[in-house]
Amino acid sequence: MLDLNQVTKLLPGIGEHLREEAVAAQKRLELAQGLFETAAQRQEELVAAQEQWRDRIWFSAATPVEPLQSQILLQRPPSVHTVIATDGSQIAPNQHEIAYCYLLNIGRVVLHYGQNRAPVLDSVPEVFYRPEDLYASRQWGIRTEEWMGYRRAVSEAQELALLGVELRRQYPELPLLAMVDGSLIYWFLDSLPDEARDRILNPILDAWERLRGVGVPLMGYLSASRSREALSFLRLEACAFEQPNCLSYCPYIAPTEGDVLGKRAPCQVMEPLRDTSFWGGLLQPGERSCLWKSSLPVLGLYPNEQTVYFCYVHVGTEIARVDVPAWVAEDSDQLEAALSLMLGQVYKGYGYPVSLAEAHNQAVVRGGDRQRFFALLERQMIEAGLTNVGTSYKEARKRRSIA
Repeated sequence: MLDLNQVTKLLPGIGEHLREEAVAAQKRLELAQGLFETAAQRQEELVAAQEQWRDRIWFSAATPVEPLQSQILLQRPPSVHTVIATDGSQIAPNQHEIAYCYLLNIGRVVLHYGQNRAPVLDSVPEVFYRPEDLYASRQWGIRTEEWMGYRRAVSEAQELALLGVELRRQYPELPLLAMVDGSLIYWFLDSLPDEARDRILNPILDAWERLRGVGVPLMGYLSASRSREALSFLRLEACAFEQPNCLSYCPYIAPTEGDVLGKRAPCQVMEPLRDTSFWGGLLQPGERSCLWKSSLPVLGLYPNEQTVYFCYVHVGTEIARVDVPAWVAEDSDQLEAALSLMLGQVYKGYGYPVSLAEAHNQAVVRGGDRQRFFALLERQMIEAGLTNVGTSYKEARKRRSIA
């Protein structure tokens, strides 16, 4: 049990630390604003330098594909449109339960506007219990629990594609938007062995390609994003040398190491300022920033038409990062239409896209659901003639506290 009296004694130090950080953050913000203004005047030059020295730059900086100082007011969504979304949850495998297996539950939402049609609010469960599902990932040194999360990303993309293709078949001219919670950049893929990576990324890209084939724009919505990808472009302006040749002039300093130990390259003067903090001082409600092309290394695994672009949008309650694949970003009409539908979703959800919130609610597995799942599994095992069915003594004891 948490002793709140002890916790209370620790809080004054936290408050003082946060006050000092707020003062330092304001100074970093003012510095970033100055760099932004000068970089806007030299944007083409900086982009050319970034491309020329890309293989000599330690950090990943996104590339602006519109004028840096763009502040574009988003359109109102059309009165007739449909938004689809998926999200996932799971029951993790537990060696102390009656059977070693895991469950994925993918929440699906279809919200129709101006059409007098009932919404779709449901979920699709899937249970994994075969040895090839439970242990195959261990050949690559990946824990089953970790692999389960990767499989969930695949299932979310596949269910979203199924919904999008079916709706487009039924309504060829209907404005549609497909949304997922989080980034379209699966950074975890970078550390996976090739075979494991292919089993995750290829089905996801296939699902995206199906959406592209029927003209349903895809969007990833990030609330409270911690990214610095756009501000990293300003490091080219802050560079103290004639060329941004990190390999020759600056030792590699990991972002986390620089934050904790105070080690800085000359261009790291803004860190750890985040993109959202910076654009919060520039954008007005309903406006978006310029469009950026991400240059994270993992995107080298994506085909060109599926690489990821992003922008920041003032949705009223926060600055949200919005990811789209290249085939959406490069079609300006489709991009602006998709952003207008997204903003309408945020307003309808009082600060967060209602379709994503409902997809989460459909997907989430609560404590009672977990208990009922294992009760059903236990009954099935008994009917199959198995004996000694039950949880481990450790798990049973943990569920009956003497306190």
